[in-house]
Amino acid sequence: MRIRIKLYAALGQYLPAGAEKNEVDLDVADAATPDDAFKQLNVPLEQCHLVLINGLFVPPGERATRALADGDHLAAWPPVAGG
Repeated sequence: MRIRIKLYAALGQYLPAGAEKNEVDLDVADAATPDDAFKQLNVPLEQCHLVLINGLFVPPGERATRALADGDHLAAWPPVAGG
């Protein structure tokens, strides 16, 4: 199945060459989870602080079990610090 994955800030470095605007379409296995998609791109899971599927927050405890569906949009942001 195919999903769209968007990686923001420093996570963008894990997208394959040719990715535009920090996003790319990605072929993943049926019933893949967000963690599976991140692992496929070698994204360190501990760096995926905020994760959304179709704009809805996915709590850390569900990222290894919640199945993605064809056409889903998966987005992730790293931890952010500032003041």
